Amino acid sequence: MPAVTCGKSRSRKLEGIYITHFMEQVLQHSSKNNGISNHEDEHTLLRLIADGLPASRDSKLFIKDLHFDEVPVRIYLPRVPSANKRRGVLVFHGGCGIFGSIRSHERICRHIARKSDSVVVSVGYRLSPDHKYPAQTLDCLAATVHFLKTAENYGVDPDRIIICGDSAGGTFTASVCQELANRRDIPKIRAQVLIYPLLQALNFNLPSHQKNGFIAFLSQERAVYFVLKYLNKDCSMKEAILAGSHVPESINLKYRKWINPDLIPEVFRLDYKPPLPTSFLPQVHEETKELFETRFSPLLAEDAVVCCLPDTCIITCEHDVLRDDGLLYKKRLEDNNIKVTWHHIQEGFHCALGFFGYGIFSFPSSSKIVNHTVNFIKGY
Repeated sequence: MPAVTCGKSRSRKLEGIYITHFMEQVLQHSSKNNGISNHEDEHTLLRLIADGLPASRDSKLFIKDLHFDEVPVRIYLPRVPSANKRRGVLVFHGGCGIFGSIRSHERICRHIARKSDSVVVSVGYRLSPDHKYPAQTLDCLAATVHFLKTAENYGVDPDRIIICGDSAGGTFTASVCQELANRRDIPKIRAQVLIYPLLQALNFNLPSHQKNGFIAFLSQERAVYFVLKYLNKDCSMKEAILAGSHVPESINLKYRKWINPDLIPEVFRLDYKPPLPTSFLPQVHEETKELFETRFSPLLAEDAVVCCLPDTCIITCEHDVLRDDGLLYKKRLEDNNIKVTWHHIQEGFHCALGFFGYGIFSFPSSSKIVNHTVNFIKGY
């Protein structure tokens, strides 16, 4: 049975949805008032909002800004001396690869460092569309390899390094762990934490896409829009991708064993309606071939890679279009005998983690996600 976290009442469960809907309206209103139309410069406003307010000083941590192989990082070291080498935690922030930053996850990283007595490294990877895909994943990979090689310089046991990421950061986490799975020249990643990750871009009509199609912040339509924006593609292809017209039948048949509504537990398929068949559009497929790379869609990795992955914690949220990506990856990992810890936040929604540490603006689901993450990390 999953570790399911339930809210106290239906009204409380939906509180986050109402507030995120309100904030979405504020975002759209601000965009119009600032002359931002057709989402052309929306990422600029999103970056400003996502960065939030600066955190206050922290007497329990040494905090340093460094570069790992030319990638900006911020490292959080507990001030209290440790008799043994500490575990290390790499954090890849979310934000669709377009926004988010070291600053946006400042409160989260500080909390993880303090509560788990770990050395935390927050990675400031380059953002799209300023820096084209796959610069984001490559930055995360470079910073990870550097940390694995130099961990002892920071009082970290190189055999106790964990990677953690939310949303697109979860995508980068899964991708980096896959790319390093069979490396023999560096220590192995000990574990990974995937918080409502995007793990595939073949099917945007899974049960969670239908159920949460109009949820604020990351609706079904916005998810595809952000995917195209991240890849610097023409967003007019959005409807074709929503319909699945970018996927040839041969690829659908090949990956049906891994991306299929029938693989999702029945309790998550209530009221699901299979979409109507659509025509394949070769031009759209040619324009979006990156969607079929395992670097972008880790669910497509072969079993020879998946079976070598580290212990994994997957956190899914009920009110999230990406919920089923996490559920499908959970099954893939378990089918390959990988140890999986799964937490499902019944009242949770996409972006809930971003509210952590903001007092009355922080939701119970925000704290639950962080607490589950800390407790998992402490097990290593």
